Amino acid sequence: MKKFVKMSKRLFLWNARQSSNRNLTLFTVLAILSVVATVMLSFPLQAQNLPLPPRPQISELRGVWLTNIDSNVLFESDRLKSALQNLKQLNFNVVYPAVWNWGWTLYPSKVAQRTIGRSLDPTPGLQGRDMLKEVVSVGHQQGLTVIPWFEFGFMAPADSQLAKRRPQWLTSRRDGSKIWKEGIHDRVWLNPFRPEVQKFIQDLIVEIVRNYDIDGIQFDDHFGLPSELGYDAYTVALYKKEHRGKAPPANSKDPEWVQWRANKITDYMKRVFKAIKATKKNCIVSVAPNPQRFSYEFFLADWQKWERMGLVEDLVVQVYRDDPNVFKNELERPEVQAAQSHIPVSIGIMTGLKRKHVPMTQIAQQVQQVRNRKFAGVSFFFYESLWNMTKEPPQQRQIGFKNLFPTTTAYPNLLAGWKP
Repeated sequence: MKKFVKMSKRLFLWNARQSSNRNLTLFTVLAILSVVATVMLSFPLQAQNLPLPPRPQISELRGVWLTNIDSNVLFESDRLKSALQNLKQLNFNVVYPAVWNWGWTLYPSKVAQRTIGRSLDPTPGLQGRDMLKEVVSVGHQQGLTVIPWFEFGFMAPADSQLAKRRPQWLTSRRDGSKIWKEGIHDRVWLNPFRPEVQKFIQDLIVEIVRNYDIDGIQFDDHFGLPSELGYDAYTVALYKKEHRGKAPPANSKDPEWVQWRANKITDYMKRVFKAIKATKKNCIVSVAPNPQRFSYEFFLADWQKWERMGLVEDLVVQVYRDDPNVFKNELERPEVQAAQSHIPVSIGIMTGLKRKHVPMTQIAQQVQQVRNRKFAGVSFFFYESLWNMTKEPPQQRQIGFKNLFPTTTAYPNLLAGWKP
């Protein structure tokens, strides 16, 4: 290169001496500079000591759940808009806003009005607006995929309007008790085997799919039933009818009794899937369950079977574990790896709770473990604990997420050509 430059310099001086014509001299200078630039650009980047840009991923799910529990992000239009803009700036690409929670819809619902007597959650911050419409509108403006989350499934607060107005819809234990504890909260469960309950839940789902420009809809294992329940009169009679008069086993964990109820829920999931697709063919059906053993044994939600049947198009397994070895083992479960060869499988990571701080170092380590095993991406539970509900400064947390997601990338959409 030095020899080339020296030769070019001599050529320039020779031209200058040979001609007093300024135009010729200028032409010569430009020609030489052009040749020099061409040769330099032909050299490898390493020879110029320029850093190579990071190789972008083709697609990676980068999601977060937006809920109305221990969070006010959904309760004010400007706050919601700011949150979605912030997520986009940090290169997230999908949000899962809760739309069914605490026995209420979080959007104006004619179905809820008929059944519950109120079309919308009475929280003041939701009145006079359509929160879901705002998420879809602003989210899409920001390039975010919007998949509403049917958070409570068949569950409802024990003192909810729904439970009071439809007591016959509730299921129970063998001793007749109905209360199911979730932390300090008293819950009850709608009977997923009753036709009236099935119609109500399906009508809510189809209402959302039909009326909003959503990209998909998501369920979790609350779309099942705690295995200790299911001893109500309706379910017992149905079981007897299919077992020649034999009553359900007294042991709620009896394998055949568990499987019978789980299969009924699977049959319902199949009907819901068909109803969604009949309403909007390109609506993604997403499921965000706990690991298979827990989902099946405790909630009768056999998502492994749902996935094999083609009823799940986006799977986000909730692996809320602090122990690195336990976290790793869940990622390597055979049913999880099998699903990876069929559909986009992402991992749900805990970023904190109201009374539980999760450090950014742990979050980053878990994201790296997920990437090492070539999952489709990650989703975080939940928005408020990304950087607001935490012991670390918000700015420090946001820098942490920016480091995890330094560039934009596409949402891995099975219906848009995603391949394993």
